[in-house]
Amino acid sequence: MPVGSVFLDRPQSEWLASNALAFAIPDAFPVSPGHALIITRRLVATWFEAAREERIAILDLTDEVKRILDDRHHPDGYNIGLNSGPAAGQTVMHLHVHVIPRFRDDVPDPRGGIRHVIPGRGCYRLE
Repeated sequence: MPVGSVFLDRPQSEWLASNALAFAIPDAFPVSPGHALIITRRLVATWFEAAREERIAILDLTDEVKRILDDRHHPDGYNIGLNSGPAAGQTVMHLHVHVIPRFRDDVPDPRGGIRHVIPGRGCYRLE
């Protein structure tokens, strides 16, 4: 487990929302307008290592962040997800959940959503 976290270095003035166990910030490399991260205050690597209370705190903030992003960006939908471990694409070993606003026509065919993390596997319907 690393000693520090780039997320913990972000000043509170950048936070979108917070509670006792987690906080939300704009993603430094957003894939859409409003893309946000919800992060545990305690340095824990993955969802599976987080305490139940930390998971609940993240879920509570997801609702609050959605309200903020709805007001600021008026998205048509959301993807919410996390990467757990390097094989899943996690590059910062501090638990964070992505809240990604989606907009009509931001991709040609959004069917399959997060299934597209593995190229060519997102479409599960037989045409």
